[in-house]
Amino acid sequence: MKLSQIKTILKTVDTVNFQLPNGTYVPEHFHVTEVGLITKNFIDCGGTVRKETVINFQLWEANDFEHRLKPQKLSTIIELSEKVLGIEDFEIEVEYQDTTIGKYDLDFNGNDFVLLNKQTACLAQDQCGIPQEKQKVNLSGMSNQTSCTPGGGCC
Repeated sequence: MKLSQIKTILKTVDTVNFQLPNGTYVPEHFHVTEVGLITKNFIDCGGTVRKETVINFQLWEANDFEHRLKPQKLSTIIELSEKVLGIEDFEIEVEYQDTTIGKYDLDFNGNDFVLLNKQTACLAQDQCGIPQEKQKVNLSGMSNQTSCTPGGGCC
């Protein structure tokens, strides 16, 4: 989800809820403790230099159980971040601590923001020797031979 999308959604919702990939929710007394601009410069295994930029939201929960982040307050935090950090319309990544700090992609299901598990991938598959996926063969379509002889085509 891009920043422009969350800003549009925040104008239409009454509450801000984040659902984890396992279906549970970030406790409703969470805080957004950071909105940041993260740029990653790296080289992939094929030698290509790459650059990725994301907007990072860090969610945190404290023991202030009466706290509720309202959509307008999150919009204000985003606007300040855009102004001070020069944030543009990049993809949003969400950090949330469960057993360790997890990084998630963000989606919206019509009611709640949904944290999606991020996946790693090889960005240079043609460069680093990853074999092509093998063709699947339907064994039931092969002839049913009772013996195998040289040149018989059964092996």
